[in-house]
Amino acid sequence: MPDVAISVDRLSKRYRLGKGPQGQGDFRDAVSDAVHRMTRRLRSGRRPSSADRDLWALDDVSFEVKQGEVVGLIGQNGAGKSTLLKILSRITDPTSGSAWYRGRVGSLLEVGTGFHPELSGRENIFLSGAILGMTRREIAAKFDEIVAFSEMGRFLDTPVKRYSSGMYVRLGFAVAAHLDPEVLIIDEVLAVGDAGFQRKCLAKMKEASSEGRTILFVSHNMGSIQRMCGRALVLRAGRLIAEGTPIEAVKTYLKTVAGQGELDLARRTDRRGRGRTRMVSAAICSEGHEDAAGLLIYGRPARVRFELSEWLPHLACRFTIYSHVNGTICRLTSVAHAPSDRVGGGREFVCEIPELTLVPGQYRINAAILSGSVLEDHVDSALTFDVEYGSLDGRSLTPHQGSGVFVPRHRWIVPEPGR
Repeated sequence: MPDVAISVDRLSKRYRLGKGPQGQGDFRDAVSDAVHRMTRRLRSGRRPSSADRDLWALDDVSFEVKQGEVVGLIGQNGAGKSTLLKILSRITDPTSGSAWYRGRVGSLLEVGTGFHPELSGRENIFLSGAILGMTRREIAAKFDEIVAFSEMGRFLDTPVKRYSSGMYVRLGFAVAAHLDPEVLIIDEVLAVGDAGFQRKCLAKMKEASSEGRTILFVSHNMGSIQRMCGRALVLRAGRLIAEGTPIEAVKTYLKTVAGQGELDLARRTDRRGRGRTRMVSAAICSEGHEDAAGLLIYGRPARVRFELSEWLPHLACRFTIYSHVNGTICRLTSVAHAPSDRVGGGREFVCEIPELTLVPGQYRINAAILSGSVLEDHVDSALTFDVEYGSLDGRSLTPHQGSGVFVPRHRWIVPEPGR
């Protein structure tokens, strides 16, 4: 297989819930667990199942990536994407199966992975290169290029434990992309950076691809997946459910997202956060069309509502609207106050949009509840909705205006007739 850069064969990873690190536990836990199992078995007369304690983050996943391919990896939170990348990056071991790659790997996973927090940015650049098997002379030859790309020259001799997440990503991507890896693995961590730096990173990945390097790219931005990748894989609950062209893979992914969006929000288990309070219901509708939840009309006021299980001090609501085609549209947060805001009753956050300017299409909302800076609850695709044609200020939206993301309130000044 001389043209294969990454090979994953029947890869599985199991975590044991409720025990010590990675579900292993210590000797006391093992003895206690054995006694409890024996007691339950004597009482019930049957051997208890371990299904309630086993979490298969990956389950019999197989695929290959050829040299020079750019392959996207998509799936909801908890689908197994990060676990797969950690196994490929040799951060964790699989339970069964195998995964190998050809050449050196540059990886940028979640913020905090790969750098030593006590060392400075300068020292971590040389450490990362040494881990990749490069000589000090080879690293030094790339050093200025790395620093220039990251725009982190002022903070180069500061310990990285004092870096913000954005600073960390800047330097981490610069190191991963410039130390000549044959395989580049990039997780959704790029979303931490600002928009300008994200564009810079995408351009660098295109350049690396044109030089024949292999890229495995994880993103929730379906637009980036379709622009960057020649092929995409879809993971769901640890299993590979589809692979093909980016358009085919995105269609499959969106079907799974829509299916989750139809579930009662209180019963959704694919969520993260501390959990002292949770979103138990959510709804979105156009004003005057409350009986048609999930169907909005261009130009009409819209209303988004999130009900909580408990009310706690200092809570805030944040949600992001995504287009199925163009990725992130906007993020709204209750922390940004305005004079028109008001206090309501009950345990609800309500966001009122005076006029909806999104073009017709399908959209989804990821929603989060925060207590200060602590995430209490987060649900991907907490809501999905469709936008239909309408009018704004008496101006009807035409199909020719539906290729962008939004059409704002506007007016024309045109030449006098007959001139």
